[in-house]
Amino acid sequence: MKVVILAGGLGTRISEESHLKPKPMIEIGERPILWHIMKIYSHYGFHEFVICLGYKGNLIKEFFADYYFHMSDVTFDLTRGNEMTIHNNVAEPWKVTLVDTGLQSMTGARLSRVRRYLDDGPFMMTYGDGVGDICIPKLLEFHRKTGRKATLTGIQLGARFGVVDVAPDSDIVRGFQEKPREEGAWINGGFMVLEPSVLDYVHDDSGPFEKVALERLSREGELAIYRHAGFWQCMDTQRDKELLEGYWNSGRAQWKVWGDQA
Repeated sequence: MKVVILAGGLGTRISEESHLKPKPMIEIGERPILWHIMKIYSHYGFHEFVICLGYKGNLIKEFFADYYFHMSDVTFDLTRGNEMTIHNNVAEPWKVTLVDTGLQSMTGARLSRVRRYLDDGPFMMTYGDGVGDICIPKLLEFHRKTGRKATLTGIQLGARFGVVDVAPDSDIVRGFQEKPREEGAWINGGFMVLEPSVLDYVHDDSGPFEKVALERLSREGELAIYRHAGFWQCMDTQRDKELLEGYWNSGRAQWKVWGDQA
């Protein structure tokens, strides 16, 4: 199953760093947050990624073009014409498709423009700026059990985000609300599972995926919510970045579900 990652936005709320690089390339512990997201999926055996590029997408291409080299030990023999020998590399088992989906494109259009790189079956999708200790196999099991066209991972935070309208005794989303004031509401944390029919809800000129697809799916009763009570954190601002950096440097990065070899 392939994983689509939305990595093309401008990242204006973290402009301290995004004026130099796309937000998914901002580093946590000397690795881009995009790398952290991919490591989460890869830990659970999902190694094929389709990344939607936009703003400064060439930097993401360069990262993967040089990844094997930078993650390996290397010997340069200057006496033999700068001959290079690569030792004990730690390359990931990843297959990464990088797609330029437009500089100003909304998320719906970005998904539409990678359709040709997806298989006929379900796929996963998430944002390129959020990490969590979501158990991907349990998410998939839940999605299959509900039988809906789409499942999003619900996170409980404060009133900073728009939230999902869902009855307390139900797993089916009824709609969305814009930034309510009550505590304990559920927000869309990404980490979605989508059936291929969801691609029919978007096109090359679509607006935000959340508006053109998720809201319509909720009206049709085809959007489920997987409630995640564990750790989740987005990197929307410089303060968020510093928070994540602090977790990582102190050994308290709960999203680090993979081993210590990398």
